[in-house]
Amino acid sequence: MKDQILHTATEMFLNQGFKSITMDDIAKEMSISKKTIYTHYQNKEAIIAAATDGLFNVICSGIDHICDISKNPIEELYDIKKFVLEHLKGEQSSPMYQLQKYYPAIHFSLRKKQYDYMQDCMVENITRGISLGIYRENINVQFVARIYFTGMTGIKDHEIFPPEDFPPQPLYDMYLEYHLRGIVTPTGKTLLNQLIQSNITHDV
Repeated sequence: MKDQILHTATEMFLNQGFKSITMDDIAKEMSISKKTIYTHYQNKEAIIAAATDGLFNVICSGIDHICDISKNPIEELYDIKKFVLEHLKGEQSSPMYQLQKYYPAIHFSLRKKQYDYMQDCMVENITRGISLGIYRENINVQFVARIYFTGMTGIKDHEIFPPEDFPPQPLYDMYLEYHLRGIVTPTGKTLLNQLIQSNITHDV
């Protein structure tokens, strides 16, 4: 039952937001009593903490699988972006923004884990891109990895990027292209342009 509660709550949080969903909503969705939920989770924050941890682990596992396939580093980043958006339901409820605004302690803990994981992932991606001749040799790997994380978290700020003006999917695409154009070689630029064109063709 505990896992079922967590799965249902996670889906509801992603679809409707962390703030709007109540314990009553979860109980009603599952046709159980709130008492049953409280048997397994002390309060709503406990469910949110478990939900974000679970999502983090699922997403990290998926990213690890994508990296194991060993596509070229540019394509790898686009596959990761697509995978993450799919598991966050296209960020339609702006989960990370809501988490930061209404549950800052949980957000802080999650952000630390995200940084540690993404830093290792990006350093590997950049280093491999340099070795393959598609990223420039003269870039500072640690700087680029950190600025990538800063940008990816920064575009989730709705005060700077209002969703009505910057929908999540095209915003992620714009940022990823912005990031890559700053570090690719002419060979990498050709690969990037081909990938962008291919994505445009598939979207039409």
